[in-house]
Amino acid sequence: MKLELNKLTKRFSAKTAVEDMNITINSGVYGLLGANGAGKTTLMRMICGVLAPSSGSITLNGADIAEMGEQYRDLLGYLPQNFGYYPDFTAEEFLLYVAALKGIPPRNAKLKANDLLQTVALSDVARKKIRTFSGGMKQRLGIAQSMLNDPRIVVLDEPTAGLDPKERVRFRNLISDLAKDKIIILSTHIVSDVEYIADQILVMKKGRLLMTGTVEELTSSMENCVWNCLVPAREADSWNDKYCISNLKHEGNHLELRIVSKERPLPDAVPVAPTLEDLYLYYFQDESPAKPLKGVSL
Repeated sequence: MKLELNKLTKRFSAKTAVEDMNITINSGVYGLLGANGAGKTTLMRMICGVLAPSSGSITLNGADIAEMGEQYRDLLGYLPQNFGYYPDFTAEEFLLYVAALKGIPPRNAKLKANDLLQTVALSDVARKKIRTFSGGMKQRLGIAQSMLNDPRIVVLDEPTAGLDPKERVRFRNLISDLAKDKIIILSTHIVSDVEYIADQILVMKKGRLLMTGTVEELTSSMENCVWNCLVPAREADSWNDKYCISNLKHEGNHLELRIVSKERPLPDAVPVAPTLEDLYLYYFQDESPAKPLKGVSL
């Protein structure tokens, strides 16, 4: 299965949300990484056929998805950033309702719903109303509804937003289990959500595809750009103004800083192995003004 984006562009009046996107997506998990406003949601909505591109095209195995129509939608599972649900439905009722909308026969729908509720660890609350669910439980239910038609292409927009660390780990494990022989596109600005499960990372910035590759390929481009150094705690703010700091910890009256910079910040700064979070912070440090370092007493 091959999904191809060819010079894909989407404009809204004077703003270009996605510009000249060219990429081929095969089976596997793709992490779409970028700051808020990078164009991730617009791109995913075009992939799902919710938005029509201003120019360019999306093809599946050579066929334009706009021309495929229902045939394409039958292959698609979509979890939008805020998926709609009826709070007084039970989890089982909701899945059966969505299955009916997707045209799945009732007998098959019942079996599939029960199977998915077990897969997402909600079978013990299948007959409880959704309004009683935690945020993580609702997200797992959202994943289940996206998988009802056994899709070959699964698009998940910010599925872990607002989840606690334990729920995010559960989610990552679930996606890894579901990924066999499918295209899964996962959008997020939470680096750890894709670092361990994505086969490929797609980095978007201001509507454009900035870079693509495996975690190892992308982080290797940051070799000798991440440093550990020790500075006096009273100088914390000046270092924060001057450099991109990805981590810090107290060492007596000093701070050990992890700095992302193409230049060695101090003669005795030690190069360290870069991570995907280092890369993200380096390329998106201009998305918001520098902030004071938290937890630093001067």
